[in-house]
Amino acid sequence: MALEQALNALEALLGARLSRKSGDLDQHGHSETWFPTTPPHAVAWPETTQEVSAIAKICSAEGVPLVAWGTGTSLEGHALAQNGGVVLDTSRMNQILETDAEDRLVRVQPGVTRVRLNDELRATGLFFPVDPGADASLGGMAATRASGTTAVRYGTMRHNVAALEVVLADGRIIRTGSGAVKSSSGYDLTALFVGSEGTLGIITELTLRLHAQPETISSAVCAFDTLEQAVETVQMTIQMGIPMARIEFVDSEIVKVFNKMNHTTMPEKPHLMIEFHGSDVSVAEDSRRFGEVVAEMGGADFEWATTTEERNRLWKIRHAAYSSIIASRPGCIGLVTDVCVPISRLAEAVERGRDMIAAKGLFGPILGHVGDGNFHATLALDPSDPSELERAKEVGHELAEMALEMGGTITGEHGIGLGKRGLMAAEHGEAWAVMGQIKAALDPNGILNPGKMLPDTAPAAKA
Repeated sequence: MALEQALNALEALLGARLSRKSGDLDQHGHSETWFPTTPPHAVAWPETTQEVSAIAKICSAEGVPLVAWGTGTSLEGHALAQNGGVVLDTSRMNQILETDAEDRLVRVQPGVTRVRLNDELRATGLFFPVDPGADASLGGMAATRASGTTAVRYGTMRHNVAALEVVLADGRIIRTGSGAVKSSSGYDLTALFVGSEGTLGIITELTLRLHAQPETISSAVCAFDTLEQAVETVQMTIQMGIPMARIEFVDSEIVKVFNKMNHTTMPEKPHLMIEFHGSDVSVAEDSRRFGEVVAEMGGADFEWATTTEERNRLWKIRHAAYSSIIASRPGCIGLVTDVCVPISRLAEAVERGRDMIAAKGLFGPILGHVGDGNFHATLALDPSDPSELERAKEVGHELAEMALEMGGTITGEHGIGLGKRGLMAAEHGEAWAVMGQIKAALDPNGILNPGKMLPDTAPAAKA
């Protein structure tokens, strides 16, 4: 009865913006990857912070799970309502509230996507740099502490969120951070909520740091005979202090997929994709120095992309890697895992990762943000063969164990969600229990995104 009472109260609050239709429920029960469909009992579309607060108060009073939803592009099942309850879709909270060009700040609602924000910022000479590939919502990017191809220069969401407005489980509305460049005032609650995956509060407004649009951009792609050559090129480039805006690695298996799906003719070898931002003079100098490193390390087929069209084509291919891999094996499902290791161990980690995948008899190309030691394995699986999914999970577990052994982390950017929750104790030890205590203090009834990331007891919504 508690669930029904909550849904009736939400219908009175939202009217048609609360749905129990099967189509809406199924749409909000799907993941980008292998997780089974788990539709919620209802989907709510609030438009204001006050409505989010009211929804939280109702769900808290009745003990109903409440799961925030951005665009649904996460890879570890973060936004699945595995315990039922209400999915809170932020897509109608999509206003760019204020742009402060002088202080390089922008204030937005959580449903604004990164592509739309940068489209709106184009005339200001500023841009928001965090680029996870998918056109994700900015609220979701903050909640998962997203990063992506540009993190090597501009940092992750952790570095680019200045302040937040957050609705807590009991409906209280708080503000964290400020527009100041720095602060020594109290606990850093902004950092606490960035990466909390909707388990501590629901982000309803973000103040983001902006950067100047570069005067000149130049991108390049180059092939190497071996993985070690490619990674050592990255290491040498970093040691020389050459400022890269992006530097990505793709293995030979992904290059084969690229060629098949995009009708390209790249040599079927490991490749680096790199981009430089700056003035005409600085980009020319950085490009020259990088070219010298590539030549010294035995790189070949060096191709610069200086026009906007060429650059867009290059990075479109890279960003479409996941969809291309899945499409290359029709009917398959994907399990995508990521780890992050010290850069000095990256070549070894990727090579061992490839051996793990081969030993399990799976198809799983590897790519990654080699500038910060983060790489991904995209395992394309036959849904009619349950053993493939089990073997893929084993690979994910082995990769995580390897990363920890090397002094790294079980995830560099995908987050924990459902998929990696079982690995948290191995990385954090007693600190994981402390995270659970923070959760209990802020959400004592455990209604916010239950069963994700933390060692909490998750309530189930019952009719």
